[in-house]
Amino acid sequence: MVAIIYDFDNTLSTKDMQEFTFIPSLGMEAEEFWNMCDKISHRYHMDHILAYMYLMAKLSKQSGKKLTSEALREMGKGVQFFDGVKQWFSRINEYGRSLGLEVRHYIISCGLKPMIEGCDIAKEFYNVFACEYVYDENGEPVWPAVAINYTSKTQFLYRINKGVEDTGENKKLNMYMPHSERVVPFGNMIYVGDGLTDVPSMKLTRQRGGYAIGVFRTPSDASYLVDEERVDFYVKGDYTEGSEMDKVMKAILNKIRAQNEFEELSSSSVTTDKQ
Repeated sequence: MVAIIYDFDNTLSTKDMQEFTFIPSLGMEAEEFWNMCDKISHRYHMDHILAYMYLMAKLSKQSGKKLTSEALREMGKGVQFFDGVKQWFSRINEYGRSLGLEVRHYIISCGLKPMIEGCDIAKEFYNVFACEYVYDENGEPVWPAVAINYTSKTQFLYRINKGVEDTGENKKLNMYMPHSERVVPFGNMIYVGDGLTDVPSMKLTRQRGGYAIGVFRTPSDASYLVDEERVDFYVKGDYTEGSEMDKVMKAILNKIRAQNEFEELSSSSVTTDKQ
């Protein structure tokens, strides 16, 4: 089993999901909205993710627009993606099958889950881990149900690793599980992200034997990912067949297959020697 784990904003989508529909619907510019988030975050010593969730709910209420789960899903239809993203998943799945590998695609995002669920590629993911609201009887947000920031993203790598994907299940997640029983070994994980919010997940994935790919629009966007050795590869956000991203992903899948075969042969050899 191989897990390809993506950030969403600026990794698959061309900009933050709120900037396609939500922010324009308020008559605001993206910079204005994010500046307001920064001010709220600093004023109340608030996590930036909670700040944007709070501000979205507040501004929606002030403007008379209901921020229901259904409304967020509808907004997700407006999300646009880098070239080749919509065709990417089926092609990589087929390549994995040709190597004898089952490939699962996951999202771990600081963005909003309903918006991701409403976008054109939602059906491609085995699971989506992202921020969510608790809604009242009128369907309006009253509290964060899940808020994922740059450090809490790593929790979901362990959930994928152990197969404990119910966000409400913590006991099983934190109990010891033999490596032989884990659904996706870290060595079979590929993390794809674009920036600072991905650094802890990139670091953990690589430390545990997996791989990390940095995505950019222009090479200077997050060159520190290379300078600080956070990624194995740093490629343009182009998912078309024959692109650098395409070649890199297939090369990693080839290596995972070879490594798995090596470990199986090694284990078999050791077992035979003991008989």
